[in-house]
Amino acid sequence: MDKPDPSILILGVGNYLMGDEGVGVHLVRMMEKDPLPEGVDLLDGGTAGFQLMEYLERYPTVIMVDATLDKNPVGTIRMIEPKFSQDFPKAMSTHEIGLKDLIESLSLMGKMPKVYLFVISVADIANLHIGLSPQVKAAMDLLKNRILKLTAALQNDTVVALD
Repeated sequence: MDKPDPSILILGVGNYLMGDEGVGVHLVRMMEKDPLPEGVDLLDGGTAGFQLMEYLERYPTVIMVDATLDKNPVGTIRMIEPKFSQDFPKAMSTHEIGLKDLIESLSLMGKMPKVYLFVISVADIANLHIGLSPQVKAAMDLLKNRILKLTAALQNDTVVALD
């Protein structure tokens, strides 16, 4: 029996070398340790921008994880369903321009997947620091659980409250 094509991509973005800014990459590495539901793939997108286009075109649904500099307490998790680049948070980390341009291009080409963006609030971007702050590290299990809950709901065509 052939394995079905993956339908959901969990994409972690961020710079692993810049503290909390690398939360998306940390999340992907954390999730690699456990089996994923069938039809779900992981990708460490790092700080890539347009290089991610082929991946985003391949999946009908993408769950993106990134850090954001906002006024929420550090470690706050929010889910956004952006349809256009302007729907992304205003201060979305050091790779903001690449991701926003990528989303805009996919939208203009009519190849935009359904995107769910999980952002986690950070205090700052720490240059050349690999670890996460205690507040962000403490939120990682909750973030992982919310993502797995969302993937299950998407695969079963059900609505789920993520909080």
